Amino acid sequence: MELKHILEAVLFSAQKPMSASELQDILKAAAAQTESHEPKAFAEVKAKPITEALEILAAEHEQAARSYRLVCVAGAWQFVTQPEFGPWLKAMVGHRLRPTRLSKPALETLAIIAYRQPLTRSEIEEIRGVAVDGVMQTLLERELIEQSGRADVVGRPALYGTTTRFLEYFGLRAIVDLPDAEELRRLPVTKPATPPTAEPAPIPNDSIAP
Repeated sequence: MELKHILEAVLFSAQKPMSASELQDILKAAAAQTESHEPKAFAEVKAKPITEALEILAAEHEQAARSYRLVCVAGAWQFVTQPEFGPWLKAMVGHRLRPTRLSKPALETLAIIAYRQPLTRSEIEEIRGVAVDGVMQTLLERELIEQSGRADVVGRPALYGTTTRFLEYFGLRAIVDLPDAEELRRLPVTKPATPPTAEPAPIPNDSIAP
């Protein structure tokens, strides 16, 4: 039995996307729950061979031109139907309520964050040239961005970056899979000054006791 076929069976039965580490845990659990030799043979398979087997499996399904395909989104693998079969699936399950589309300002702000993260709110506004309070709130509520830390500058403003939900929303495996946008990455941004280092004030000579 091949590793890719085991992974295929698991993913077909899974109720959610699964990462390579989760699949690795399943292989270990299967070996622990049986005395059969075959499951034990896959107990120590690492995440890298699992990912390689999934890549091969995805290519095979793509080449077979089936109605479904194996994809990796936000680091997790799942089987999904091809987009062209959408009308029939919608007729079967009905139209689910989906969040409203993002506005153009929201998409512009999200693109800036995605390509230049982490960024402070003031840096985002400098690039866009307008206030982004409302747009930022929308992106936070939609869980497309999150606070990822604080800048090491005066005032310690919050830094923002994209989330796993962002990857899922746009069908990306990882942030490095974003389309190239070199011009956006090169836009200059003025960084706030770092906090000055406090030094003790010198003690006047006439204040020192003899």
